[in-house]
Formats: sequence, C-alpha cells, structure tokens
Amino acid sequence: MGQEALGEFEHRVLLAALRLDPDGYSVPIALELEERTGKTVAGAAVHIALRRLESRGMAESSLRPRTDAKGGRPRRFYRVTEKGILRLRDARECFERLWGDLDLVTGK
Repeated sequence: MGQEALGEFEHRVLLAALRLDPDGYSVPIALELEERTGKTVAGAAVHIALRRLESRGMAESSLRPRTDAKGGRPRRFYRVTEKGILRLRDARECFERLWGDLDLVTGK
C-alpha cells in the first residue's frame, strides 16, 4: 500500500462525491452522507475535507454560476480524480483482505 491513507471521513466524502458526480458540492455531499450513514454531518466539515482532498490531488473543483432564480455566488463543485479513485480502490482491497473470512461471532 505505502501510499497516502484516507481518513474515515475523507473516505466517506469521496464516496459521496462519486455518487453525486457531476452535481457534488458541499451541501448535497453532506446530505448524501447523512442519508447513507444515518449520522448528522456538518457542512463545514465536508467543505474542509473536500479542500484537503483537493490539495492532496484526490479531488478537483470548478466554480459554476448559480442557475436558480435567486442567483447569488457561484458554487464550487467537486469531482474525484483518478488519484482519489485509486486510493478508494486501495482502501477497499485492504479492508476486504482484512475482513477475509473473519467471523464476527467468534472474532476469529
């Protein structure tokens, strides 16, 4: 593995961004996480994670003008890069090897 590991929250944010591509910005990503995990997610935490993932090359963003009637500031939309997808695949393979045939009843 030897590559930058993903934190648990970063992992979840990347997966949610993949699900919403190309419409993923911090608010829908937070809502997707809440829906799929059943846990409250702060929009600010998602925003911070996205910026961190972008600085590490696992996500990239673009500003898009608002298209609703209210107008307003543009929104920053995120997409997962090839590097991010590779990190997700590595993490999944690692977890699958660790889980293997582990029996949760006996712990062995």
